[in-house]
Amino acid sequence: MSIAFVIGNGKSRTPIPLEALRPYGKIYACNAVYRDFEPDYLVAVDTKMVSELNKCKWQLNHEVWTNPNKMYESYHKFNYFKEPLGWSSGPTALWLATYGDENNPRLHDYDTIYILGFDFQGTDAQEHNGEGGLINNIYADTQNYKKSIDPATYHGNWARQTGIVCQKNPQKRYIRVVQNKEDYCPDNLTQLTNFKHVTVAEFMYNFKILQS
Repeated sequence: MSIAFVIGNGKSRTPIPLEALRPYGKIYACNAVYRDFEPDYLVAVDTKMVSELNKCKWQLNHEVWTNPNKMYESYHKFNYFKEPLGWSSGPTALWLATYGDENNPRLHDYDTIYILGFDFQGTDAQEHNGEGGLINNIYADTQNYKKSIDPATYHGNWARQTGIVCQKNPQKRYIRVVQNKEDYCPDNLTQLTNFKHVTVAEFMYNFKILQS
């Protein structure tokens, strides 16, 4: 069985040390993850985030994927999607792990893709059926991110984009890692037969990971 991990930045993934995943499969991550960890593939589609990456030249020694933009004409060694989706970074990373580089699609060909930190809802939003709450992001209060006291971004587009990838690839298994089995899941994802959940505790036990 071939495995990949797609890393979002929701707070649910906080107990999981990302380095411990490396022996088990390729790691796709988003945006500011690079500040703390070196994934195999980094996806950033926000222009401010891409500019931050270019300022520190992280892409010169790591594989970074983004959408083409005239702002980046002077930047070097970024990888550009030939047909940009116009999606958020998390679902775009999931798309890359599913479909791969247009020039080398077999490089990204996995049976099972684990999804970490795709929380969809804001913090303290359970009583609102996933709506409301405050921003749910590990990097809140840092450069290019909202403040932790800001309202959560509406998750509808993220859920729809994630669902499109999973629905179009029924032969693959998508397993979302959540803190509790009762955690909020958008309706469009609960209907998918190839989209399942495991808790953080189950995930760490299965991969023999010690909490950091």
